[in-house]
Amino acid sequence: MSILEFPAQPRPRRSRPALSPSRANDFKQCPLLYRFRAVDRLPEKSTTAQVKGTVVHAALEALYAMPTETRDSVAAVELVSPAWDRVLEESPELDALFEGKDREALLDQARTLVAGYYEMEDPTSFDPESCEQRVEIDLADGTPLRGFIDRIDVAPNGMIRVVDYKTGKSPREFTEAKALFQMKFYALVIMRMRSVVPSQLKLMYLGDKKSLTYTPDEEELIRFERMLSAIWKAILEAGQSGDFRPKKTKLCGWCDHQAVCPEFGGTPPVYPGWPDELQDQNLLVSEMSQ
Repeated sequence: MSILEFPAQPRPRRSRPALSPSRANDFKQCPLLYRFRAVDRLPEKSTTAQVKGTVVHAALEALYAMPTETRDSVAAVELVSPAWDRVLEESPELDALFEGKDREALLDQARTLVAGYYEMEDPTSFDPESCEQRVEIDLADGTPLRGFIDRIDVAPNGMIRVVDYKTGKSPREFTEAKALFQMKFYALVIMRMRSVVPSQLKLMYLGDKKSLTYTPDEEELIRFERMLSAIWKAILEAGQSGDFRPKKTKLCGWCDHQAVCPEFGGTPPVYPGWPDELQDQNLLVSEMSQ
């Protein structure tokens, strides 16, 4: 595979609501935000940080699709421009948002992050089992979990490492807890899919070239599983009633939906109802509550 080729990607499909790390955090932060994103699916503006992160992830995914011996830093940096082209294919509206100097600045920042990645690990020293792996399972009680894992490494002895790239700097306490929530989520998914607890969860912060590692245990992940099930049960109850209540916090300042939020004098759109295919799960919630 040449450095300008990218692995074929299926077109994203519109699927039933499920718990991803982001949607679970949305509901914990503000149930109405969850509704706007997961049920109404209201559009949101793409930030420079989000787009840059998408480009860097696409470049690193393409890097590991190359033969091991060709994964030098020069080749990796050259992947940024075609990664941008790939992002544009999936989100053509970004073409008008990033033009001229803005686009070049974004791509230069992405190249710097990709080049800096080589100071954190040597991508010619191993082959991941998978990159950008879509995972989707239902827990025993029907709670649906879904997401994309940046990278899964499997050692010759079978030990599993889950890796997530972050294009920002290493976090403060609040964002660190949020990041670990995401990694525990994926550790639980792997434990339920493969009947093995990952040996290491690794967050790589390309912004300042620091890593955060964590070793989960089975009891901890079982407790985490119960918490996710409780969140999903609360979501289903809100979905059945349509009562997704807003919760005003300091994070509201970054929300795109203030115009339709009651906390800011707005009126939400008419509730479209919960998808029919999940009505059976709503009945399950009623049974669980008795």
